[in-house]
Amino acid sequence: MRRAKGLIVAIDGPSGAGKSTVGRALADALRYTYLDTGAMYRAFAVKALELGIPLDDESALAAAAATTRIAFDGTGKHVLLDGRDVTEAIRSREATKAASAVARLSRVRREMVRRQQELGEQGGVVLDGRDIGTVVFKDAEAKFYLDAAAEKRAQRRVDEIRAKGGEASYETILEEIRARDHQDMNRADSPLVQSIDAVYVDTTDLSTEQVIERLAGLTRERMR
Repeated sequence: MRRAKGLIVAIDGPSGAGKSTVGRALADALRYTYLDTGAMYRAFAVKALELGIPLDDESALAAAAATTRIAFDGTGKHVLLDGRDVTEAIRSREATKAASAVARLSRVRREMVRRQQELGEQGGVVLDGRDIGTVVFKDAEAKFYLDAAAEKRAQRRVDEIRAKGGEASYETILEEIRARDHQDMNRADSPLVQSIDAVYVDTTDLSTEQVIERLAGLTRERMR
């Protein structure tokens, strides 16, 4: 099918594989809109923590999700939760762990998926997450699965935290990443798996520029 604004580009993969960095740069290169779906779950997790909602109370969380406004600014770099910027808050370790917990809940996922489909249905978008090519947009014209060794992903996260002046333990981050992988790959609703029609890209030994160049080239081939 031809969409009004272009293709839908779906990027899936585990935490720390470089999806957000690559997705944002790829959208810029293609002049597409970038939608960070993981940031949507993180933003909602921030709200759940602030409201003190137990992270296993699916009914209460689903009700809160239905009335929560999550948006991106014009650049796609800032995340707005009920009108306020939570771009930094969603990157905390607490928000990361809470996001994984709420993402396992079917009623919360259904609400988020519905919103993602509304935002991207006309095409001209790059979305990254864990179920974009398998659930949100099964008919995406370009699908990629980014992966990397857990050790490499942990080091990237440590470097990111330290670059911002924070403190981080490599061993702790590595343990958290492995736990997150297990949760994401074994949840009952929309587990993290590679779509059979997605191009697999191991980013362990590739620079960000190399990954972007490869994805951009493959996407432009599909445009033709």
